[in-house]
Amino acid sequence: MSPLPILDLAPALEAHRRALAACRRCAATLPAGARPVVSHAVAPRVMIVGQAPGPSEATGGRPFVGRSGRTLFRWLAEAGLGEEEARAAILIAAVTRCYPGPSPSGRGDRVATPAERGACAPWLDRELALLRPALVIPIGRLAIDRLLGPLPLAAVVGRVHPVVAGGVETRAVPLPHPSGASGWLNAPAHRALLDDAITHLADEFARVGLIDGGRRAAA
Repeated sequence: MSPLPILDLAPALEAHRRALAACRRCAATLPAGARPVVSHAVAPRVMIVGQAPGPSEATGGRPFVGRSGRTLFRWLAEAGLGEEEARAAILIAAVTRCYPGPSPSGRGDRVATPAERGACAPWLDRELALLRPALVIPIGRLAIDRLLGPLPLAAVVGRVHPVVAGGVETRAVPLPHPSGASGWLNAPAHRALLDDAITHLADEFARVGLIDGGRRAAA
């Protein structure tokens, strides 16, 4: 199946955004006033799937705006797609859509519970069904587990994977989480895998028509 025609997709996506923005399924376990962070991409053919918004995203209502976002968009720029182009052309989703609050340890953010992830899962499934994206970019451990299964990062980063997600057949180029909190990218071999992933992203962006074949070399 193909994605919905643009004229049909636009109102369907807008209705989805309104429903998502109104979701309060996890209000009992989230910080007071937590609200879903919504992507406003126009007619996207590619999806990013992150883990969860952080405090910067919760404040601004825009995905990937903090330190992690700066790193992520630098990677995408290396693949030939600038930040504003990416925000317009890529629907940025996540395993959970609300900031889960700080970690009880005092370091970083709390990891969303399995119940919270389950409550949020239908939103991602609906987006996959609506868009039938030509490419999905899972970012970080939770997103990779959700789309590819619980595999080591070194086994999945740096490769293009055929996947079925939400009943949709597509291709995935996984990335490590750009926060660098795990230290995974400190290993030279892992940094080389990230470089391979960025090269694959450039190829995939050209395949789906987001860039021309020479954009990465010129970026």
